Amino acid sequence: MARNPMLSESAFERARNEQAHPAHVSSQDELMEQQGFVPNYHTAASSQVMTLQGTINKTFVLLMLCAAGGFIGWTKAAATFPLIWVIAIGALVLAIWTSFSPKFAPFTSTIYALLEGLLLGVISAAYNAEFPGIVLNAVLITGIVFFVMLFLYKTGIIKVTQGFATAIVSATFAIALMYLGSWIFSLFGGNVSYLTSSSPLSIVISVVICLVAAFNLMLDFQFISVMASRPETPKYMEWYAGFGLLVTIVWLYIEILKLLGKSKRR
Repeated sequence: MARNPMLSESAFERARNEQAHPAHVSSQDELMEQQGFVPNYHTAASSQVMTLQGTINKTFVLLMLCAAGGFIGWTKAAATFPLIWVIAIGALVLAIWTSFSPKFAPFTSTIYALLEGLLLGVISAAYNAEFPGIVLNAVLITGIVFFVMLFLYKTGIIKVTQGFATAIVSATFAIALMYLGSWIFSLFGGNVSYLTSSSPLSIVISVVICLVAAFNLMLDFQFISVMASRPETPKYMEWYAGFGLLVTIVWLYIEILKLLGKSKRR
């Protein structure tokens, strides 16, 4: 299944296997369970499984933590700005940790949300200082896009087929490679104005990236829905799924903010 690169289907598979066969339960324990001498670990574990509603709740908590971090970053932008690279690296490390160790997601995803909020708050304050009101517009547009994508997904107007998912994931990787290549190119003095200027080409590129980020939301909805429907997925995977959705929302917001900034400079 093609999906958000930050979410791994194999991670869900490992988590289900651990839930079904806990490492701390020995063969002796299993025999005693069958004979009724000790509580059944598997039955107890199965009551703590991932649900769609639980994932929605965890995502909402992460969004609120991100908003709280954003408020702090916004109001303390001057004091926070010197630490922006430390915050960015910290958020990146936590994102990678969460991706490879979902079991720690209840902890790492919450700290990531706060750090990412701080980072967004500082960036947003800088944009708002140059273009007053632009941040409110970016937040509103991001929210509208989110609910439009959710509506299109739930109604089936746009179906997340394998071909559609593969195309969006391929486009996402292409964008990541473009950003990486442009960054390396800029280190050697190359001109990357096609990404940073307010030229028509730069604006078109930003529009395309925003569309790809928006369609990634649909991949997240589909992936989370499928994973939540599978039995014996541990409860902590709700945090992992919420983290993946938050990453996409943050990406979409940043790209919309950049697009609005470019249009204001014209």
